[in-house]
This record gives sequence, structure tokens and C-alpha cells, in this order.
Amino acid sequence: MTEERPELRRVTISDPQVMRALAHPARMAIMEHLSTVEGGATATECAEIADLSPSATSYHLRELAKFGLVEEAPSRGDARERVWRAFSPSYYIESGPDADSEARAAELAVVDAHLARDSQRVRDWMRRAPDEPREWYDAARFSDTLLLLTAEELVELNRAIQELTNPYRRRLRTDPPAGARSVAVQYRALPID
Repeated sequence: MTEERPELRRVTISDPQVMRALAHPARMAIMEHLSTVEGGATATECAEIADLSPSATSYHLRELAKFGLVEEAPSRGDARERVWRAFSPSYYIESGPDADSEARAAELAVVDAHLARDSQRVRDWMRRAPDEPREWYDAARFSDTLLLLTAEELVELNRAIQELTNPYRRRLRTDPPAGARSVAVQYRALPID
């Protein structure tokens, strides 16, 4: 029997404890993986992604479960196998404009962890780019563009970018064409002084 796919749930995280739990590279890798695979994954499968032992990964999965970020998924038929899935395929970290210093520090810890991961992905690409097939070398982009926008225009731009990327989200793309690869897209739209 196949369980129906859970309704996509948008989760906003503002609790400093939960933010600190996410500010760990292995947990970020586990969350990213579980957010993109249909049906979930075992600790052993997540261990390969997080570059940890299955027992260390099990610990991180239990910690993420304590905060409601992951949950057990339906079994694949082997009752000995524990399958996990992300509670939500996407979550937003936001302490809010009136947050106290603890929440702000926790939010900054998560942002720093994400920025470190994203920067490492760029460095990894730059190192291996010359050895990549020409079509991937030509397709990749790394750019920085300054725009002049009103707040309303920025909201509209963000919405348009979201709509453009939605059909390509790894979790939602059930039948990608041959040759498709996972591609990390970092998009930031922040006012500067």
C-alpha cells in the first residue's frame, strides 16, 4: 500500500533552539537530502550524503525529529529499516524584526552555516569546472548584478524567480530528461547601502 504524498507544508522557523539545531553542516546536508527525495531515506543513505557514520547520522536524525523537522516515513517493506522524511520540503528561517538577541544570534548562526556551504559549492565548482563537459561549463553562471528597485518591485522579482524555478525543483521533478543533474541555485536579493 502506498501512502498518499503529504501536503506540502511551508514551515517558518523562529525558535532559537531549532535554528541552532539546523546550524550544523551535517544536519543541513541531511535536511537538504530529505527535502529532495521522494519517500524518504534511511540513516545509512543519509550518512553517505552527510559524510558521517550511520550511527552518527542516526543521532542527528533523532535530534532533528525532536524539533519536528523530520519524521518517520512509511516503511519500504523491511520492518527493520527506519525511513525518515523531512516534515516539510522547504523551511524559512526568520527571527522577525522584533527578535531578541538570542534569536538574532541563532538566525545568524544558520545563515553563516548556509553561506559557508554555498561558498564551498562555488569553490568546488571552480576547481572542477575545467574538467566538466563543455555544455555544463558553458551553462554554469556565477554573477553579481546590482539592481535599482522599489520594495514592491523586489517582491515581484522574488515571486517571478520562485515561479521560474518551481518546475525544476528536484523533489517535484519526477521524470527529468536524460542528462539532468542536481544544480545548486543560490539567489539573494538584499538591499545594500
